Amino acid sequence: MSDVQTLTRGPRAYASFIVIGLTAGLLSGLFGVGGGTVIVPLLVLLLHFNQRLAAGTSLAAIVPTATVGVISYAAHGSVAWIPALILAAGSVVGAQIGTRLLPKISQTALRWGFVGFLVVVIVMLFVVIPSRDAVFELTWISGAALVGVGIATGILAGLIGVGGGVIVVPVLMVAFGTSDLVAKGTSLLMMIPTALSGTIGNLRNRNVDLVAAGIVGVSACTTTALGAWLATLIDPMAANLLFAAYLVVIAVQMAMKAVKGRKKS
Repeated sequence: MSDVQTLTRGPRAYASFIVIGLTAGLLSGLFGVGGGTVIVPLLVLLLHFNQRLAAGTSLAAIVPTATVGVISYAAHGSVAWIPALILAAGSVVGAQIGTRLLPKISQTALRWGFVGFLVVVIVMLFVVIPSRDAVFELTWISGAALVGVGIATGILAGLIGVGGGVIVVPVLMVAFGTSDLVAKGTSLLMMIPTALSGTIGNLRNRNVDLVAAGIVGVSACTTTALGAWLATLIDPMAANLLFAAYLVVIAVQMAMKAVKGRKKS
């Protein structure tokens, strides 16, 4: 029996799975993200999962979490269904491209590039505050742009393991003028087929701890709706500030990985 299997079956581990799920679910509903940016590092730090197993387990847990989030946002009419499916189709294709490019591209350079992207997004969140009444207008041009965003999101997911919501939510708000609520609900819907596709591949490669994924996913479902409800109560400017703070945490995480990667190389 491996160290990971031993650590993931004790009372402390089960309690950790529940706490991780509750935290990830709240953030998922509040920001329209999958929660992988919380689940993966906590599984690695608290339970000594290796990175690949943590990522696979997180992706599986995201499926039920995102589903509850979509239902919560849909109840408020804050999901753009067709744009979400277009993004998802592009993302699935992009993820395949990303995994094939993985051995050929410097991870350190990619991570610094992504940090730069997040810095630009954080600045724009203070400048662009879309109206809550803004409606996503789907045209041939915006549809083609969505395909491009989906592919780029999938490629980055395949290359550096970032979740789609961290990219899609700010892009929909800043570039497409979508309200923050619609951006979050649409992002969560986009994640479901993407996470399902990735989970099937991870199961084949035995990169998923199904018990951990189940407990984290079910726990997350209990707080996702709460997060989505809180998102409707928060003023758009305050919501942007909170999301910017969340992106700062992600940027710091990615910068630390880039520094460690450079030292190893």
